[in-house]
Amino acid sequence: MKPAPFGYADPTSLDEALSVLESEGESAKVMAGGQSLLPLLSMRLASPTTLVDINRVPGLDAVVVGDDGVRVGALVRHVGLLHHAGAAAVQPLLARATANVAHPAIRNRGTTVGSIAHADPSGEMTSVLALTGGSVTVATPAGSSAVDWADFFIGPLETSVHGPAVVIDAFFPALPARTGTAFEEISRRKGDYAVCGAGVTVTLDHDSRVTSARASYISVGLVPEVHDLTEAVVGQSADTADWAAAGALARTLVDPDGDLHASADYRRLLVGVLTERTLARAAQEAQNR
Repeated sequence: MKPAPFGYADPTSLDEALSVLESEGESAKVMAGGQSLLPLLSMRLASPTTLVDINRVPGLDAVVVGDDGVRVGALVRHVGLLHHAGAAAVQPLLARATANVAHPAIRNRGTTVGSIAHADPSGEMTSVLALTGGSVTVATPAGSSAVDWADFFIGPLETSVHGPAVVIDAFFPALPARTGTAFEEISRRKGDYAVCGAGVTVTLDHDSRVTSARASYISVGLVPEVHDLTEAVVGQSADTADWAAAGALARTLVDPDGDLHASADYRRLLVGVLTERTLARAAQEAQNR
């Protein structure tokens, strides 16, 4: 199919982009990488009157790494974040999750912030933003403000951002001391949307005993969720902790839907398997941090 007719604007400043969005109203759409938006246009599942292409807006293509975390600009491509050594050192989940995003051609053009703004519950980066306790910065004609991940995602493919606004960056906080991470997903073919995926963090004390275990899943809920699994393994040694118990607890906390790719019961089974597997890896990493 071909997209419905639409106008096109390529502003050269953020103020200009916001002005176009304000004049066009809710029927305008922002485009950065376009890897989610363009298929929707081609299938006529989205029919904006105007595409506002922000690729010529300066200052949105930087990855800023600090002791407190990583800030990713709206025009940073997945591949750029995947290979950013500084970002991976401060927040390893970024590279681990980005490596699972679709195919190389899509990672070369698609943007991390665009993926988050798309709010697809099967997207890797929405889950990582939630698990790290991150936020996004939303620019409007009235100014810019940070929006916590829990307030940003309100439904599948739906965020709390309305009116003339551009999500200009995403912030991923740094890991606490003695914290390890892992990320794994299962899909029918490499690069397909995951049937189920899990990102986890494990924090240890100085005696290598578990003080925190948390997980977030993809393709399981309608919006990103973070589940605290600490009670299943708290105080246990990282080498001998009962990660299977944590996986069993995780299965009771999720409420997946079934579809043509997997039943709800199968997804719940995968949650347990992936949780046990990834927590064990994260705990081993935490001992070396």
